[in-house]
Amino acid sequence: MVKSVTLAAATVLPTLALAASAGSFDYNTLSLREVGARNTKEWRMWLEQNGDPISFWHDVPTWPDESDKQIVNVVIEVPRWQDGKIELARDEPLNPIHHDTRNGAPRFVESVWPHKSYPFLYGSIPQTWESPNYEHEFTGFEGDNDPVDLFDIGQDPGYVGQVKQVKILGSLALADGNETDWKVMGIDIKDPLAALVDSWEDVEEYRPGTAQTFRDWWTYYKVARGDEVIDIVGDWYQNVTFMKSILEESHRTWEELIEGQVDSNEINYNQTSRSDVPKSFIEKSSTTKKFDLPKKSKIEPAVAKPEAYNGWWYLDSNYTLLQVPQLPQMMFNRQSA
Repeated sequence: MVKSVTLAAATVLPTLALAASAGSFDYNTLSLREVGARNTKEWRMWLEQNGDPISFWHDVPTWPDESDKQIVNVVIEVPRWQDGKIELARDEPLNPIHHDTRNGAPRFVESVWPHKSYPFLYGSIPQTWESPNYEHEFTGFEGDNDPVDLFDIGQDPGYVGQVKQVKILGSLALADGNETDWKVMGIDIKDPLAALVDSWEDVEEYRPGTAQTFRDWWTYYKVARGDEVIDIVGDWYQNVTFMKSILEESHRTWEELIEGQVDSNEINYNQTSRSDVPKSFIEKSSTTKKFDLPKKSKIEPAVAKPEAYNGWWYLDSNYTLLQVPQLPQMMFNRQSA
């Protein structure tokens, strides 16, 4: 992994090998603007291009090269083995990354044995939208009002705000709270395994049990906080060809969003990359002033997470939460609200 370089004003992202094939979007000019203390509600991270804030969601292309739609861009929100629920702020200008909240407090994801919180990198595919304005044909449910999610099974542990290229290998269609929530399996194109695998079936040759392990994790990972097991439509992974068609559909619905053709469901869809869409277009050079954003990074020490998240939660074979007397009782009674 190439480490980022921290400057006074921003964090510069590593040079991307695909920049030359990515059309007019120059990945080599990207950096991060971070303000506040992590693990707090106030913390924010913006993506910059040539020092000007842009949108992770609406400005980074879905595909680095549209001639190969198995390779997508991904914005990493949660690095592997991290438990802070970090995601894009849908309703804020330029959709900075922030810490999601639950009951007014920063949200964390429980570590369910034998995993340590998220067992992979987790993020979203830009310029896609799981629209809640209609029922999706495959699942029968409305979309969850977010970009399409992806989990990267590669070796790179990742970092928050990383923009990387990932090969899609299949996908799970979660029906989470009666909403369509796709979880795409992918692998970083720089991973040693990437050239050897083109589907989740190929992964099984080198990492037996991966597909089942991660499929099961997506069904039970919210049980520890008091939720039900999540259903998977079709019960198993959908193939790459089908998932490419879903991504194309979600990209079309995103275009309708930024064009102002549909109910935005409180999403802020300002963007700086499509001057042909005046409804949402903003000049990059004016974004800091227009949206009253901090002019440079001001990173504060991270706040410690609640002690309970340093331990494991345990489930039985039916994915029922087990009560373990030695663990703090707060681990069992704080989540149901």
